[in-house]
Amino acid sequence: MNTQVVNLTEAAINYMKKIVEAEKLTSEMGVRLGVVGGGCSGLSYKIEFSTQTEKDNVQEYEGFKVLIDPKSSIYLKGVEVDYKDGLNSKGIVFNNPQAKNTCGCGESFSV
Repeated sequence: MNTQVVNLTEAAINYMKKIVEAEKLTSEMGVRLGVVGGGCSGLSYKIEFSTQTEKDNVQEYEGFKVLIDPKSSIYLKGVEVDYKDGLNSKGIVFNNPQAKNTCGCGESFSV
């Protein structure tokens, strides 16, 4: 299924493309974005390399795919995924308009 769930910024696309190229993933694999229970605020973001399943929402980019399972799609709908490279932090950042509360580290949230 190809439904646009998240929006990747140009910085996130460029970063993920470099990482995927370095990992030499097979065509059945991609970058999985998900939500799991846990963290200070109740839910946490998860990012990993994974094999595509038939139920995944798939977003294709030049050189890689983003995979999102149906349950995570509910919490990730409309999320902007960005990449920051600054003095205080470096890495993937999730900007979630649905989040009612977030923790100080930005890695967990509640809706």
